[in-house]
Amino acid sequence: MSETTTTQLPAGLTPGTYVVDPAHSEVGFTARHAMVTKVRGTFNDVQGTIVIGDDPASSSATATIQVASVDTRSADRDAHLRSADFFDVENYPEMTFRTTGVRPDGEDYLVDGELTIRGVTKPVTLKVEFTGVATDPFGNQRAGFSGETEVDREQWGLTWNAALETGGVLVSRKVRLAFDVSAIKQS
Repeated sequence: MSETTTTQLPAGLTPGTYVVDPAHSEVGFTARHAMVTKVRGTFNDVQGTIVIGDDPASSSATATIQVASVDTRSADRDAHLRSADFFDVENYPEMTFRTTGVRPDGEDYLVDGELTIRGVTKPVTLKVEFTGVATDPFGNQRAGFSGETEVDREQWGLTWNAALETGGVLVSRKVRLAFDVSAIKQS
């Protein structure tokens, strides 16, 4: 998709502050394991705020993830990810994201920001789709967003690995981060 210069908000989305509903949102990742398969995981404790401006460029978002909430459906793997080999949750309990800019990209958006993991902050760009608005049965206005990016985990000091006898390594450097968020507009 080519970048456009539109300054209009998507249909139905109104300016204001939206708080991420963790019960209806997911932040996950996918990494290649042993060079042959993909392992998926989620972070179960996510908080965030999205501020929708009068136009997309004036919008912003922040997110805080409790890294100890990592869940890959394997207790041993989760314990290893929490250890100093990877996230080192004792010293770095949170992963954070904050926007530095929002740019239209066709019908989607490129959200530039700073991702902090293990005390290291690096720029990332998320490809974000606005998935719609709805009023839930409790009268809350909800907005939906999904997005993803790919990062090199070693840039954040996540360098642990093991060589395989057949060549290659146990854990890929490239990790795909993805999210689906339902956020509730605040009055």
